[in-house]
Amino acid sequence: MKAIEITSHGTPDVLRLGERPTPVAGVGELLIRVNASGVNRPDVLQRMGSYPPPPGASDIPGLEVAGVIEQGDAAELAAAGFKLGDRVCALVAGGGYAQWCVAPIAQCLPVPEGFSDVQAASLPETFFTVWSNLMDRAHLAAGETVLIQGGASGIGVCAIQLAKAMGARVFATAGSAEKCAACLALGADAAINYKTHDFQAEVARLTDGQGVDVILDMVAGSYVAREVQSLREDGRLVIIAVQGGVQSEFNAGLVLRRRLTLTGSTLRARPVVFKAAIAQACLKFVWPLLASGQIKPVIHSVFDAADAAKAHALMESNQHVGKIILTWE
Repeated sequence: MKAIEITSHGTPDVLRLGERPTPVAGVGELLIRVNASGVNRPDVLQRMGSYPPPPGASDIPGLEVAGVIEQGDAAELAAAGFKLGDRVCALVAGGGYAQWCVAPIAQCLPVPEGFSDVQAASLPETFFTVWSNLMDRAHLAAGETVLIQGGASGIGVCAIQLAKAMGARVFATAGSAEKCAACLALGADAAINYKTHDFQAEVARLTDGQGVDVILDMVAGSYVAREVQSLREDGRLVIIAVQGGVQSEFNAGLVLRRRLTLTGSTLRARPVVFKAAIAQACLKFVWPLLASGQIKPVIHSVFDAADAAKAHALMESNQHVGKIILTWE
């Protein structure tokens, strides 16, 4: 099969279209003929050498795919509600940039009614991540206020829509007027251009000095101190990436006095049983919202798989709003 390989760690041009053996589904797995592969920030980090695949995972990049089931144990498929030929999307720990990909059955979900494979490939990594962190870790509730850092990113566009669907008041940050407008169009109650405004001051203004209940953060670094200041009593900060650095200093006294929770997570190395629980929650709560159109995939660009380097260059430019997808003929 054709697959995108990381020939060495470095800039996007280290990505090459190569040949790999077609994988074979094992126990509890199925084989997907991939039509579309999602591009995510962890793929860029893996290419650069700072986010290696977990033990046992494919070294081929790619964490989400959509396509057709071509192989799997009939009984296992039936138990999960699938059969050969069904269209599915899946979260994987690696191997997504390829014409065929093996995925745990428990991490596969049916393509929502009326969705293309391109749209379906934009769903698993982002919605699994957002659900796990906003709902399972932060326990975001209806009527609460949440700040989404990086609202125009693939994660951000999902988080805005899901938080609104769950009845929250949503603020988002973005790096341009155009991106802020996109966040508002997706349902955000306010959008803050972090290049022209201090998000801490804006949060204070928007909440009459009370702060927000939840912050979803992909920056960390120096942002953490201002985020702690921006949380109201019993507020929760969830860190899911460290694009601004791993070192942070903050007012620990505020954590005590306001009873704040600072937490975070990564998803890739978690066991199948953990991801399976997220899959079932998404199937129950998110997939009906997708099918009804209340939540919509946001696709910025689609590239032929052979142009994976161009897709990575676009992601690193931070000029996109929503998802970047690779397609396979």
